[in-house]
Amino acid sequence: MSKKRVFSGIQPTGNIHLGNYLGAIRNWVARQAEKENFFCIVDLHSLTVPQDPETLRFETRSMAAMLLASGLDPNQSTIFIQSHVQAHAEGCWLLNCVTPLGWLQRMTQFKDKSAKQESVLTGLLDYPVLMAGDILFYDADEVPVGEDQKQHVELARDIAQRFNALYETEFFVVPQPVIPAVGARVMGLDDPTAKMSKSSADKRGHAIRILDEPKEILRSFKRAVTDSGNEIVFSDDPEKAGVNNLLGIYKAVTGKDETAVLADFADARGYGDLKVRVAEVTIDLLAPIRERHNYLMQDPAELDRLMAVGAEQARTVSQPKVDEMKRMMGLVVP
Repeated sequence: MSKKRVFSGIQPTGNIHLGNYLGAIRNWVARQAEKENFFCIVDLHSLTVPQDPETLRFETRSMAAMLLASGLDPNQSTIFIQSHVQAHAEGCWLLNCVTPLGWLQRMTQFKDKSAKQESVLTGLLDYPVLMAGDILFYDADEVPVGEDQKQHVELARDIAQRFNALYETEFFVVPQPVIPAVGARVMGLDDPTAKMSKSSADKRGHAIRILDEPKEILRSFKRAVTDSGNEIVFSDDPEKAGVNNLLGIYKAVTGKDETAVLADFADARGYGDLKVRVAEVTIDLLAPIRERHNYLMQDPAELDRLMAVGAEQARTVSQPKVDEMKRMMGLVVP
């Protein structure tokens, strides 16, 4: 039986934080041998908002280094940069021509983001179609996503089914969204009722960034919002959201169950001890990744070589798919 195929995308912009790592990247690494994986740095998606060109290039290479430093193996998985594979942009236009406008206007993220902008770029409206192509051009069976992206995978399913119906074929695999159960929701240290966010990761005290130095990690945890009590327990009480978040991070980082986690804090003298111990295990987890990332960034030519190999592997799957789409839609393919 052949392995299921999985497509995972991550934007290069913004600071990758602990929530991204625990909720997505660590799961990618742990399960990369189980399935046929395509890991894509979706730089084209970044262009839906203005970018400084030099910064975007740096962040794209940094993301490549981060994925490799985290343990993704080019010998086991296809790791590539989206814009290096022409099929993504080319195929997006083909999908645009079968996607009703109303489907895009209903997207929750488009409505939320466009409401905050004076001038809305077409790319913001259309990027779910590009995301659908990212998935469909690789015949992905599964797409690991957070809850906030589930609607976009549902759109990819709708587009696949519409194309299949229009052309009376089973051309596209209809993908399934997969939402990780463990470590999927790490909350902000400054506001434990809101998810830790890439867009707010530069705000001091909000997030633990993967590349933070140990002193900064400890400082951020010490500033974490808690309540006025001193009881270290897992709880659904909104007043205990800060403590619950810290315990959840400790649980996700160490892999221990709730009973073992609470046993580790049986001798704690209060929230100060809790914060320091959560910081210590987090520092131990992230230090090797930060060091490996910094080493890889010293050789951008080697990073580019590895990404070129991944792009070629991706092209062998996606370009024939897009070429066949063209034929089915009536275009003359050279």
